[in-house]
Amino acid sequence: MCQHCPIKTIHGLQHHYGWDNSFAPVLHAAPGERLEFDCRDSSNGHFTRDSVVGDVVSMPFDRINPVSGPVYVDGAQPGDALQVTIERFEPGGFGWTANIPGFGLLADQFTEPALALWNYDSASLAPAAFGQFAKVPLKPFAGTIGVAPAEPGLHSVVPPRRVGGNLDIRDLAAGTTLWLPVEVDGALFSIGDTHAAQGDGEVCGTAIESAMKVVVKLDLVKGAALAAPRFSTPGPVTRHLDGAGYEVATGIGPDLMQAARDAVSRTVDWLCATHHMPAEQAYMLCSVCGDLRISEIVDQPNWVVSFYFPKIVFA
Repeated sequence: MCQHCPIKTIHGLQHHYGWDNSFAPVLHAAPGERLEFDCRDSSNGHFTRDSVVGDVVSMPFDRINPVSGPVYVDGAQPGDALQVTIERFEPGGFGWTANIPGFGLLADQFTEPALALWNYDSASLAPAAFGQFAKVPLKPFAGTIGVAPAEPGLHSVVPPRRVGGNLDIRDLAAGTTLWLPVEVDGALFSIGDTHAAQGDGEVCGTAIESAMKVVVKLDLVKGAALAAPRFSTPGPVTRHLDGAGYEVATGIGPDLMQAARDAVSRTVDWLCATHHMPAEQAYMLCSVCGDLRISEIVDQPNWVVSFYFPKIVFA
């Protein structure tokens, strides 16, 4: 299909919650077709520019992470791979980040709700102001992207799966190609949970959650027998953050999860001490721009997890 051919549109009201291979497709697409998805934010519009912190606890948790679709891809069969070329994002200009009690890497340390609201230029995508504290470079992507599982019934949208879903991989951005294992006829592709920016790890549980339009092209790789999602990026993936270097905290020990918690907690402490921000603000800022990395996993009995915080947000 040519890049200038008409694009089929999946509207924001054409969404669903969770994964279920019995959901009726909202449209059929031939391999090679380009589609535009109108994706709602992960709160399904609950947060607005006038929201306050009390709105965090009133969010309807049975209606979070709506995904637009599903789309039936003609000819897709179990054992194939769905090739998703992510062409572009059109962000809405408003977003939110929240600390939701009971959710996130440091949920035991941050037990009270917190909320940050973002307004940004949807055309230039200039760094977005985080209150008076920082400016965060933007990199739009889709947090949830996947196809229906073979197992019958309704499955939660929250955990990622072999067939994709809530992957929250920041590099599923414009220009990236993603391959997903197909488990049911037609694949039943859906996408949503769009973010304007996120750090690797999304440590507080939310990014800059933001509604936006997404254009993708769907193709098939017959008989690929893919074990899990894989993707290919068009170039470097951290140039929006690299310009001023990083401050890095580490966590070291025999438990990777605890090491990750330690690295993030130490970064929060550093932000509070050096930039004089409240701890919950530092935690949310880490979630939208800081990167968790496994630096070493071979020198047993202890492993090293590092948290890279980009200094460019304070430039």
